[in-house]
Amino acid sequence: MILAGDIGATKTNLALYEWTNARAEPLRLERFPSGDYKSLEDILVEFLTPPNPPSPATSLEVEEIHQREKPSTPTAKPVKLRAACFGVAGPVIDNRCQTTNLPWAIDGQTIAKQFTIPHVQLLNDLEATAYGLLWLRPDELEVLNAGNPPNKRQALALIAAGTGLGQGILFWDGKTYHPMPSEGGHADFAPTNDQEIDLLRYLRTQYLHVSYERILSGPGLHAIYEFLRDTKKNEPTWLAQKISVGDPAAEIAQAGLQGQGEIAKQALDLFASIYGAEAGNLALKALSLDGVYIGGGIAPKLITKLQDGTFMKAFTNKGRYKRLMTQIPVKIIMNQQTALIGAASVAGALSLTSAP
Repeated sequence: MILAGDIGATKTNLALYEWTNARAEPLRLERFPSGDYKSLEDILVEFLTPPNPPSPATSLEVEEIHQREKPSTPTAKPVKLRAACFGVAGPVIDNRCQTTNLPWAIDGQTIAKQFTIPHVQLLNDLEATAYGLLWLRPDELEVLNAGNPPNKRQALALIAAGTGLGQGILFWDGKTYHPMPSEGGHADFAPTNDQEIDLLRYLRTQYLHVSYERILSGPGLHAIYEFLRDTKKNEPTWLAQKISVGDPAAEIAQAGLQGQGEIAKQALDLFASIYGAEAGNLALKALSLDGVYIGGGIAPKLITKLQDGTFMKAFTNKGRYKRLMTQIPVKIIMNQQTALIGAASVAGALSLTSAP
């Protein structure tokens, strides 16, 4: 048995697998709200600890207990793990990570010792997604640009906007792809037109350093909206009320996709354009002629917007390299468990080293 995890600022997904040399479905999968826990270890205790047997109760208490609680689950045997791998939203150095958007310090060696797991590997979350990408089926991808990749295999690139912005590269060694971690989402935001220059100036009143993550993320979509609101003064009252009580990014996206509220549509236009431009930047830096993959939780929700041409126009708008950019395949990852699949594949490989 192996344990795989996708550790994000918003949610933590954990799953148990019997994984060997082929993709397997999880035997058990649970999601936890990351912000409700002080550490990954606290979540692991809850996930891995067998349910306790019911406490003794007098006959007078039985009916009351039955009314207020679900029947207790019989005691299960402790899970014996051969290996574990976690994709973590943050830089992983020496198998340790201080998460970027969550106040956690995660140490693979500490987890291995506490839970008696022979092998524990931490990966950057986009590195885990990159491993998972290699196991995806064609029906788990949506094509934005078919492109015309060269006959000889080249690099792949991965970019994923969600709570933050992740990036990764996969290089081909002649036999297989090797994922490489990156923190490119924290590179400096580079405006490409006057409106984006104004957006940068607006964000610099709030942040000393404006990275792409400040824009290409859930909070980033809200920041774009606030920029338009404060500069164009065109926020409808009904949308302001919905944003004040709901998830701002979700409310803005819903309004924009439904064509309700010009400011929301403009926010999505700007978001999609900047997303396409940065995906194109990554493609140039990695020379990922085999393709660019769009991961994260935002892309599938905004797929109709990403398909309307705004994203690809910015992606290919690279001056003398426009023709080259049109040849690069661009695909959206629709399977939201890709990072978990990638972590499971790594844990599966590690488990073979501890097999009898």
